[in-house]
Amino acid sequence: MLRSLVGSEMCIRDRYQRRVRDSPARVMSFLDHQSLPDELLPYKHLLSDRFYDVRSRVIRFCNDVIQPANQVYQEQRARLLKTVSHPVFCPEPRIVHDLRQKAKEAGLYNLFLPEVSGLSVLEYSPVAELLGAFPLANHAMNCAAPDTGNMEVLAKYGTEQQKEQWLRPLLDGKIRSAFAMTEPGVASSDATNISCRIERQGDEYVINGHKWWTSGACRPECQLLILMGKTRFDGARHLQQSMILVPRNAPG
Repeated sequence: MLRSLVGSEMCIRDRYQRRVRDSPARVMSFLDHQSLPDELLPYKHLLSDRFYDVRSRVIRFCNDVIQPANQVYQEQRARLLKTVSHPVFCPEPRIVHDLRQKAKEAGLYNLFLPEVSGLSVLEYSPVAELLGAFPLANHAMNCAAPDTGNMEVLAKYGTEQQKEQWLRPLLDGKIRSAFAMTEPGVASSDATNISCRIERQGDEYVINGHKWWTSGACRPECQLLILMGKTRFDGARHLQQSMILVPRNAPG
């Protein structure tokens, strides 16, 4: 049976802070919606008018909405931490829900999806960099991992029933998800090393394995795990793996 998952908080590098230590001029260009950071100049000819509009609005949203909310977020989270035995079990502060609503109203929600944002992968990259500098903005705009990757998988490969049950509430920010890949004893970044077994028995799948360091799996908002395991045990090593949707409340 699938053993209990131990969640881990993702370590977020605050590139904005590193830029502050680096060069005040670089920080100004990074947060100036009227100009481009030096790193983007070689790609200027590939950037659309839509990119400039979105980037400008994201910067204003981070400065005008996210920054003032940081103190409230910290205070609410500090109170919630006193109610749980470990930080990984801490629920989202109420302010996150309020900020999501403001991001939706501003048209700055689910920007990681090209169908929503109208941005290319190249154009979304510097927007994602901004959200990395303001971690609370990541949650407010519903652009935080691992949900983004999971939503992309569901959007591209999910059935209509799976999209209705899981993708829609994820896109709405009503639930969160996790990606269960890492296992003890093997270098799990190489999927061919995965040992967790996914075997069909009648109309169900039985999962046998041990997953750990599954970021976000223990938070109360997490309702879905996308699990990497083996469904074949012969043939080419790189063709033996599959991913399966596992409701968090599944027995095991």
